[in-house]
Amino acid sequence: MKAEGKGRPVAKDAENTAAELIDARIAELGDWRGETLARVRAIIRKADPEVVETWKWRGVPVWEHAGIICTGETYKTAVKLTFAKGAALDDPAGLFNASLDGNVRRAIDIHEGDRIDAKALTALIRAAVALNVSAKAARPAGRGRSKTKST
Repeated sequence: MKAEGKGRPVAKDAENTAAELIDARIAELGDWRGETLARVRAIIRKADPEVVETWKWRGVPVWEHAGIICTGETYKTAVKLTFAKGAALDDPAGLFNASLDGNVRRAIDIHEGDRIDAKALTALIRAAVALNVSAKAARPAGRGRSKTKST
């Protein structure tokens, strides 16, 4: 699958913040995918008021807290939420329905007309944050990767 927007990719420049770029992506899509991305974004922000929005890999919204929580890619037939450490998360509601064979990531593909279980997604977001925070706390000082600059 190739991530896409309705027209040209949203350009990133020094004046655009990640939030503005995500807003522009939602508006650019102008269909159910934009509505879905806006809905999951609202759930993520409510689940973790300290979440940091970033814009990476030439146009992918990313939500972070002590590391990547998930990405929000858009395709012709799906909005894909890929959880960076999804394989380590409990998913009692069975939201993960893609990238199930990987050792680390898990994803949720949301298709047109799919209902979003806000309660289950909130629990998954909070579990991902807790995992990131505990992993960061367990790392010795001075060890770890350099951070990508947030906008």
